[in-house]
Formats: sequence, C-alpha cells, structure tokens
Amino acid sequence: MGKVIIKQVKSGIDRNKNQKLTLKALGLRKVYHSVEKENTDQIKGMIEKVRHLVEVTEIK
Repeated sequence: MGKVIIKQVKSGIDRNKNQKLTLKALGLRKVYHSVEKENTDQIKGMIEKVRHLVEVTEIK
C-alpha cells in the first residue's frame, strides 16, 4: 500500500457533525494543515466523506 498526503483546503465550520469528526479522525486541525497516512480502505472511505474539504496527493 502506498501513502497519501491529505491537506485540508476548506473549513469545517458550518458542516455536519459527521464531517467534523471525520476531519478530526484524519488528524486535520485547521485549514491548510496536512497529514500523511497509509492508503487503506478505511482512510479512502474517510477521504470520500470529506472530499469537498480536502486535497489528496498520492505518494509512490
């Protein structure tokens, strides 16, 4: 499995609770904060839930 860099590009303010908790679970704290994660099925599902708030870059 590869890794991905997940960068938050939009705010979680005024979003529903599930999206806020997903951002927190991914380790994102504020806009333009980025984290590196393993590209597992669980992470892919979390990214899909907040795809409009994050930018994803794959590391090979």
